[in-house]
Amino acid sequence: MNHDPNQKTGKWMLAIGWICALGLLTLYFDDFLAEKFNPNQQPQSSVSRDYIEVQLKQNRQGHYVASGTINGVAVTFLLDTGATEVSIPAHLQEKLQLQAGYSATVSTANGNIRVYDTQIPVLTLGNITLHNVDAHLNPGFRSDEILLGMSVLRQLDFEQRDRTLLLKQPRPYDSTTTY
Repeated sequence: MNHDPNQKTGKWMLAIGWICALGLLTLYFDDFLAEKFNPNQQPQSSVSRDYIEVQLKQNRQGHYVASGTINGVAVTFLLDTGATEVSIPAHLQEKLQLQAGYSATVSTANGNIRVYDTQIPVLTLGNITLHNVDAHLNPGFRSDEILLGMSVLRQLDFEQRDRTLLLKQPRPYDSTTTY
């Protein structure tokens, strides 16, 4: 029995080709699914004389998910008007450079849970920047998404139009600036 080395090489090349094709498809669909979950990976911002405005699109599930930062570290926010404060998974505490404070029991949709107070020195969402935001570290969260609650949203004007949420941060008046 005589084996042709070219035939063996051809089979290996075909296998490598299929592996590469599957790898590329995986990368494509991973990005595609990430975009469907978070259509606001680079939130659209505009700046006017009176406001800094960020527009967020709903994802397919009807949620507002957006990329932002806490203390300069990239994070994913899930807006939650039912949350009193920003709720951060406790396993992100060190990465986000946050200090745990007093513990407290809070009521959540999943029942009562013990959390730890913290304060976020700098939080950004698009061009909106907030300082010293009240939050808590939640040891019950296993994911990396951060619930963006009313401790942020009450500092902003917000309005929903169709499948878009407009967040507006009033700009402080500066008498030295000419427009």
